[in-house]
Amino acid sequence: MAEQTFSRRGLILTAGAALFTPAVLRAQTPTPEVIDVVRHNTNGFSSQNWQDHFDTLGKAAIVADTSSRALHYWGGDGDTYKIYPTSVPRSDELTKRGYTSIVRKRVGPDWTPTPSMIERDPDLKYMPPGPDNPLGTHAMYLSWPAYLIHGTHDTRKIGRQSSDGCIGLYNHMIEALYQIAPIGTQVRIV
Repeated sequence: MAEQTFSRRGLILTAGAALFTPAVLRAQTPTPEVIDVVRHNTNGFSSQNWQDHFDTLGKAAIVADTSSRALHYWGGDGDTYKIYPTSVPRSDELTKRGYTSIVRKRVGPDWTPTPSMIERDPDLKYMPPGPDNPLGTHAMYLSWPAYLIHGTHDTRKIGRQSSDGCIGLYNHMIEALYQIAPIGTQVRIV
């Protein structure tokens, strides 16, 4: 009878394979919705450096990356860095890129469609704050007219090209960002 010997490496590989086998057996094929979100947001959570976008941090800084559909926030203290998934404009024509800043903030924003929105859909009307309002629970207005960073009640929009120019976040995330991003926060949309 031949004697079997195991190397330390062989034992580790064999044990590791045994540990991971149940997980492989339980694995399921992702649903089309999961595949779509993953495919469209593959780089969304890679970190960035504020120095690549701004000369100084100032009060605070935001980079809204429309290609990865992520918003990066740096606090003026230099220690705070947060990343949030976003919705982005549905086309390049609706996407304004460049530098701006937060000039006003509002809890419970109301919404008025722009003339170009009404041209595309004449049924659009003013909406007071509430669950049907497309701006969600909080809004931060940029120095560019009609461009905002805001929440959304329609969570299907996050991770997608779905807005008419604004950057949208989940309501609980815009509420958190609203608390830490002061008026005067510099913003870059890329």
